[in-house]
Amino acid sequence: MKAIEVRVYDNDLEKAMRILKKKIQNDGLFKRLKLKKSYEKPSEFKRRKQREALRRQRIAASRRYRMR
Repeated sequence: MKAIEVRVYDNDLEKAMRILKKKIQNDGLFKRLKLKKSYEKPSEFKRRKQREALRRQRIAASRRYRMR
């Protein structure tokens, strides 16, 4: 597990909190916590993993298409 660190400049805590929230969201911590909160059946787990893989493939394909 990697540490997420945010520096606070000029006592601007609100800006630091926004930056921290964005870093946590990009890291996927919120998503992992949500999934661990309740039990997920094995069939639902497989289905979710397939959906995520398809989504990653679509995103990669669209990036490749834009690069042409």
